[in-house]
Amino acid sequence: MSKLDELKKEAENALKKTSNLTEIDDIRRAYLGRKGKLTQELRSLKDMAEKDRKKYGNALNKIKEDIGSMLEEYSSKIREEQYRNRIINEWLDVTRPLPKKLRGSVHPITKTIAEIEDIFSAMGFETAEGPQIENEWYNFEALNIPEDHPARDLWDTFWMKQDKEVKGPVTKQNPGRMLLRTHTSPVQIRYMQKNNPPIRIIAPGQVFRYEATDASHEIQFRQLEGLMVDKDISIANFRAVMKEFLSRYFKKDISIRLRPSFFPFVEPGFEVDINCINCDAKGCSVCSQTGWLELMGAGMVHPRVFEAAGYNPDEYAGFAFGVGIDRLAMMKYKIDDVRLFNAGDIRFLEQFK
Repeated sequence: MSKLDELKKEAENALKKTSNLTEIDDIRRAYLGRKGKLTQELRSLKDMAEKDRKKYGNALNKIKEDIGSMLEEYSSKIREEQYRNRIINEWLDVTRPLPKKLRGSVHPITKTIAEIEDIFSAMGFETAEGPQIENEWYNFEALNIPEDHPARDLWDTFWMKQDKEVKGPVTKQNPGRMLLRTHTSPVQIRYMQKNNPPIRIIAPGQVFRYEATDASHEIQFRQLEGLMVDKDISIANFRAVMKEFLSRYFKKDISIRLRPSFFPFVEPGFEVDINCINCDAKGCSVCSQTGWLELMGAGMVHPRVFEAAGYNPDEYAGFAFGVGIDRLAMMKYKIDDVRLFNAGDIRFLEQFK
């Protein structure tokens, strides 16, 4: 048996012992690769006589073709076996219905804001927006919040790093430091500066407070600001608007009561309570057996706020209110922890599909 026949037999025996494509690739490199046995034989042709070179070269090419054919044959067998095993192991019932596609859902806060906007839009209110990064004048001074007000304390406000020190009293011309807005009330001022009465707007948006986080407090949450300005606006108008909004939102008749309270940007100011929606005002643990739930702060717009916006307080009157959108959502959907809205828990969000 010649050397070439021995190489062919050797390759055939090696292929008979293979069980996967990786081993076949190893055999291919061993015989046909750059440093393979047949390649080495090809390089030896240069040292042969011309007569022997032609004869040996033809025989060498024939063995190379034979080994290549064997490699392809064994590769096909292994692929076919792998495919057969895959069919057996991954059998698919083509008559079975397709699995249900995973679909996202609207976030409960987004859903709540959309619902609020629809209700107020039906009552003739426009939705207004403003920047989340505000200056001191819009966020405090224009809203009659003096420099010594607690809201300016580090524990209530996120102040932005200033490029240079802000000096002098805060005025419209010298608006002071920048901060993350603590409420959406600055939108009132910005809107009134650009629009004349009558005005009916709501301003939903993100606000920020530097405070401890717990089940009912977050450092960032959503607030709904409302404003109505005209020549003959009274508290009666506020009661009517609030009763209509809350009854539509909670889809049941809602009773409201006003309690005197203080807010710098309104005079008079009051807290707004609604009958407990959990027990229909009969008394339960949610309302501490009182039948009432505290909901929002509101009041008649303070004359100084009108002056800051360029309105004549002797000519116009109006009411303003502020309520947490997160709180409205918690009450409607009976959610007991405000942190769930920002936790990104799919199990929680899937409930609102």
